[in-house]
Amino acid sequence: QGQLAESGGGTVQAGDSLRLSCDASRRTFSNYAMAWFRLIPGKVMREFVATISWNGVDTYYADFVKGRFTVSLDNAKDMMYLQMDSLQPEDTAVYYCAAGRTFVSTGDFEYDYWGRGTRVTVSS
Repeated sequence: QGQLAESGGGTVQAGDSLRLSCDASRRTFSNYAMAWFRLIPGKVMREFVATISWNGVDTYYADFVKGRFTVSLDNAKDMMYLQMDSLQPEDTAVYYCAAGRTFVSTGDFEYDYWGRGTRVTVSS
């Protein structure tokens, strides 16, 4: 905890967009894959959303993303982003960024570093 910091969450209407940011500048994450997970209200396990390779070249998404979300890296700024378009009420969750040594990993247990999360609420 404390190595990554998310921001950009908020309350939006269905169909709106948000861009989440993950500040990874507090330590060196070179050669780490980065990922986004989310914890939906009422669930106990974080759900994989998207991941990106350490160099930003390769990405992999959960099926439910369906082309609505885009993950990207700005290594010069030590930042990762998640652009979320066409948001729906079922996207309501706390979104977490994570860093791990293996690309592609979709299990949260495979990640070593986590942020504290940023809340996204989508109203209908």
